[in-house]
Amino acid sequence: MTATTLLLEDAPAQKDTARAPAAPQAKAPPASDKPRRTGTLLKASIAALLLATVATGGYLYWDNARRYETTDDAFIASRQFSIAPKVPGYLIAVPVTDNQHVVAGQVIARIDDRDYRTALAQAEAQVAAGQTAITNIDAQIEVQKAQVTQTQAQVEQNKATLAFDEIQAKRYDMLARQNAIALQTAQQNDTALLQQQASLDTAKAGVTAAQKQITALAAQRGTAQANLANAIAQRDQAKLNLSYTVIVAAQAGRVTSLSAAVGQYVQAGTAISSFVPQQETWVNANFKEIQLDRMRPGDTVRLRVDAYPERELRGHIASVQAGSGTAFSLLPAENATGNYVKIVQRVPVKITVDDLPKDVTLGPGMSVSPVVRIDSRPSLLEKLEAVL
Repeated sequence: MTATTLLLEDAPAQKDTARAPAAPQAKAPPASDKPRRTGTLLKASIAALLLATVATGGYLYWDNARRYETTDDAFIASRQFSIAPKVPGYLIAVPVTDNQHVVAGQVIARIDDRDYRTALAQAEAQVAAGQTAITNIDAQIEVQKAQVTQTQAQVEQNKATLAFDEIQAKRYDMLARQNAIALQTAQQNDTALLQQQASLDTAKAGVTAAQKQITALAAQRGTAQANLANAIAQRDQAKLNLSYTVIVAAQAGRVTSLSAAVGQYVQAGTAISSFVPQQETWVNANFKEIQLDRMRPGDTVRLRVDAYPERELRGHIASVQAGSGTAFSLLPAENATGNYVKIVQRVPVKITVDDLPKDVTLGPGMSVSPVVRIDSRPSLLEKLEAVL
């Protein structure tokens, strides 16, 4: 056997030997299966962690949110009113303008006061005349009292003279009966006695008349006092009318819709401007009736005005209206007729602002977002924030 033959015989054997190690490598698992299982486990862990985080966050949000009630149907309200003069006249000054903030006592307009000053002077003259009339009557009463005293003295004098004349008349009558004197002399004394009696009666009547005159003067004084009181009332009214010529702000607030101008003639009661008080401002929040279960007066409220979103105001619930808003509307709903569909009603809630800001304008109708705290107990989120 030649060498070539040996080489040909050994070739298959070597070929089989070379193929033998390849078979076990084909049956071995892929090298990438283990990292894939590791990635799947990691994704599952991350998903579980995210799910737990979301669940925890959702619970914390729900636990905190259920302690509040809010609505987007809320607006600023105020007791705005019209400013009108109480007396007519021409405007001589209007020192304010639209949307100007004024303080209590600040002048808004002035009316020409010359006519009212004249009326006041006339009223003061009437008062002076009334006081003079009373003084004059008092003087007359004093004179009449002196007249009464004088007449009473005259009465006493007449009484003394009458007593003497009575004694002398008796003496002359006795002498006449004794024929000691002439009868004519006795008769003259009797006549003088009668005259003196008449003089006494006249003096007494004078006393009565003088006293009656005092009573009449007292009645006149009462009339004069009434006239004086009327004159004083007219003077006071004239003073008031003069003061009404200066129209001032009764409280702090803003002047709006100003229509007054210098030279304009205004009538009493005619509006010349609208006024929005600063302190008489609150929030009307129309909550759904299903939100009122745990809402009570005194609950704290956070307020955000749409015009100033970066500002947060504080307030509290003042009151809850006794009835829904539709019940007090011009045309309330008549649910007893026709087909009925239940609709959740809204109830106005009055919210007062604790500290009204002075650097911004809060006017009626501006939108507000109130958040009412209906549960004073701290939530889990608030507890965590306190700890952290």
